[in-house]
Amino acid sequence: MHEERSCPCSVWTPASGSRARPAARSRTSSSASGGPGTPTPRSPAGTSAPSRSRPPPGARRSPAPYLPAAERTPEQAGALALAATLADEIADAEALLFAVPLYNFGVSQHIKTYVDLVITDPRFGPRAEPPTAGKPAVLVTVRGGNYSAGTPREGWDHATGWLRRILADVWGMDLRVVERDFTLVGVNPALDSFTDLAAELKATAEREATEHGRLLSSTPAAA
Repeated sequence: MHEERSCPCSVWTPASGSRARPAARSRTSSSASGGPGTPTPRSPAGTSAPSRSRPPPGARRSPAPYLPAAERTPEQAGALALAATLADEIADAEALLFAVPLYNFGVSQHIKTYVDLVITDPRFGPRAEPPTAGKPAVLVTVRGGNYSAGTPREGWDHATGWLRRILADVWGMDLRVVERDFTLVGVNPALDSFTDLAAELKATAEREATEHGRLLSSTPAAA
């Protein structure tokens, strides 16, 4: 059974709702004679000369966070600025809610890209004390089939465990998790025999969501 894709397939940053776009690469460069906007000069062979903003082919590339600001390309500077913006959003939050469906037995590219960006911010690095430590958070995940203990698909969900590691262990959040299975019952006729079980699982997930939601709503706002 193919897993559900129940959220948009455009790249969204969960905290801000803004689309994350790759930085555009300029086709022009500055030169001593022409100034900004001058077309990139051509070599005698007719190929583009190396741009100042990129290292030549074969050069050793360093990750942007470890380069002095003056040595970063515009693309690297833009990526770090986006990471800082996303890190600011969750650092400033009093409580956090993550709604992340299972995608083909794993974590979706959307949340993976989001996490990878935030981790590049020094506040969320491997040796930092993250500003999210101790903050209340709820992870809500939905799955089309049933991945509960004792089912044939037990162990096939490779997303929820990874998200627990990131949110609770790496970012130090006080995490609660709501899991809802069998969301494709009533959609996929092959699952019609599980209607009663799906209703029970839905009711349980809704009770847990209500309880955890009260926890988040009772969190006092920072002064």
